[in-house]
Amino acid sequence: MTRKTTHVTPHANGWQVKKGGGQRASVVTSTKAEAESLGREISRKSNSEFIIHGQNGKIQRADSHGGDPFPPRDKK
Repeated sequence: MTRKTTHVTPHANGWQVKKGGGQRASVVTSTKAEAESLGREISRKSNSEFIIHGQNGKIQRADSHGGDPFPPRDKK
């Protein structure tokens, strides 16, 4: 089973929110904070993993919104 992901990554015009494997950005914003806010909402609605990248493209943080293939044992 492949997991659904939503990513916040750098874009030529600021920051973008993009679904994993997608070709086009769902949203492009001028600030990272705005992209994170919109991306988190998109991730919640699609029950996906939310992955935030830094300016260098490396993953900084990740959060699960229902798409975690290995949830904690106390969260069944």
